[in-house]
Amino acid sequence: MTFPIDPSPLYISLATTCAATIATFFLGMFAARVMVQMHGNLRAWIDGILTLPLVLPPTVVGFFLLLILGRQSFVGHALERLGITIVFSWPATVIAATVVAFPLMYRTTLGAFDQVNPTYLEAARTLGASEWAVFRKVLLPLAAPGVIAGTVLAFARAMGEFGATLMLAGNIPGRTQTMPIAIFSAAEDGDMRGALLWVILIILLSLAIIRLLNRQSAQRKPAHRRNPTRPAPVPVAYPAPPRRMNEAASSAALEMQVERALENFTLQVSLCTGTGAVGLLGASGAGKSMTLRMIAGVVAPDGGRIVLNGRVLYDSAVGRNVPSAKRRIGVVFQDYALFPHQTVAENVGFGLSTLPEQERRARVDRQLNLMHIAELANLYPKEISGGERQRVAIARCMAIEPDALLLDEPFAALDPYLRRQMEEQLRETLTTYNGVVIFVTHDMEEAFRFCTDLLVLDNGRVIASGAKHELFERPRTVVAARLTGCKNIVSARRVDADRIAVDAWSCQLKAPAPVSSALTHVGFRSHQIVFQQAAEVENTFLCWLVSTNEAPHEMTLYLRLHAAPCAGEAPHLQADVPKDLWRALSTQPQPWRVTLDPERLLLLEG
Repeated sequence: MTFPIDPSPLYISLATTCAATIATFFLGMFAARVMVQMHGNLRAWIDGILTLPLVLPPTVVGFFLLLILGRQSFVGHALERLGITIVFSWPATVIAATVVAFPLMYRTTLGAFDQVNPTYLEAARTLGASEWAVFRKVLLPLAAPGVIAGTVLAFARAMGEFGATLMLAGNIPGRTQTMPIAIFSAAEDGDMRGALLWVILIILLSLAIIRLLNRQSAQRKPAHRRNPTRPAPVPVAYPAPPRRMNEAASSAALEMQVERALENFTLQVSLCTGTGAVGLLGASGAGKSMTLRMIAGVVAPDGGRIVLNGRVLYDSAVGRNVPSAKRRIGVVFQDYALFPHQTVAENVGFGLSTLPEQERRARVDRQLNLMHIAELANLYPKEISGGERQRVAIARCMAIEPDALLLDEPFAALDPYLRRQMEEQLRETLTTYNGVVIFVTHDMEEAFRFCTDLLVLDNGRVIASGAKHELFERPRTVVAARLTGCKNIVSARRVDADRIAVDAWSCQLKAPAPVSSALTHVGFRSHQIVFQQAAEVENTFLCWLVSTNEAPHEMTLYLRLHAAPCAGEAPHLQADVPKDLWRALSTQPQPWRVTLDPERLLLLEG
């Protein structure tokens, strides 16, 4: 059987397209990997230059290539001295196709990289993965559909390249005449039948390659299984693993004094802690999560020092900044950051790649059993519940035996019942853990239940710190009082050493002496308001009920002091009382009497 036309353009096109696709694949991924880490105007300028061949006419691209590689150019002249000629040769067809196809591969891959949740990459780094491992094991698998799409587009563009190839490589039958140039030549010579044959062949080849690559893409997707094929580890009560540090629990310590400029304020944090969970408490946007990211090494401070167990992790004075992969700090992210393309067992073992296989599997099985998730070993994160994902995230961190454990609002996505369960699970897990634990939350009750010490952040500044009981009993600022759950806070002014005037309540209050001249507000916790009959007790006032709000185990009463409320008047006080007390109060005629115990008054500043 003979081919009806000269088959050389087919061979030349296939060889050129394959070579150009391979070149654009690696060049495009490299450029995208570099660009994904860049920001600002520099990225915009470089991106524009790399994308330029996509918007320029191919003949313009070919002309520029001819200026750069032609025999009269500096590069072309230098290559000729070495016996290398680029123009009007087959390598010229590859160069032209590569330059024209590169922007499609680069832009598509960059878009795929940008779509990957950066928390996955941060999690991989904190688990000890090198940048190459992060790219190979996390970024590339998650961006694979986009990379494959870019490869398909680059292949199709390289196969159809005409203008730049004609400018740089010419139309030499058997050497540089690709199928698009053969179509042009045939049509120019009036051979419409030959041109049509080449057109049909290009279409068929392009469709075949696209179909093949799409099929490969579909095969790359993990087949999520509900019935694991690998037998789940037998539940065993493993002893706590030995720590790498030869340190007693009491010697674990974290010291940090750092600052970093953020969009709305400068974050300045000073912290010194040992064992026991330390809570970072603050409103959303106060700088809590950024503080954790600086400790973990995911983000570098602008200045300061971080020391963990005597190891200097960051010191701006000497230019030291240990990469997060080498800090041995485990982080449980708010969204858990489990790698979606890996099973539960693979997630837990991600940070153990340097260990021998047997030891790695033993440590993974140990953590799965300790967290009571052994039966989930072969499932993917999308197949398990939120509470189970959190257990996997904790197991993954504990598997690397970290020197410090950072928890970024780990219970935020859980319902109240599951939250309490997970608190107990985590508390049990940490009973044998000798490292530093930093717990970020904006939930006052959660912080009180879980932590021993608290540090309160507001707009990037530490406004209160200390033992949780002391901080809850005597917050010094309005923000700290609000964050610790005080619901009755009003402006106040000092009258004398032990008297406070509260204009909003039309009264004066006796206070524990002495009252600071810096006083600006007074607070009283809603559950500490006392209802009684005696009128001669200090800080006792008549009150009337404005409205109520019922909860499962208590009633919230909104009260007006001194006189019955008129329509539209706001309450003065909020009192939270047990339902038994409410039932008794509701049968008594109004006004009632409330007492604000002087010892319970919160004298606040700011």
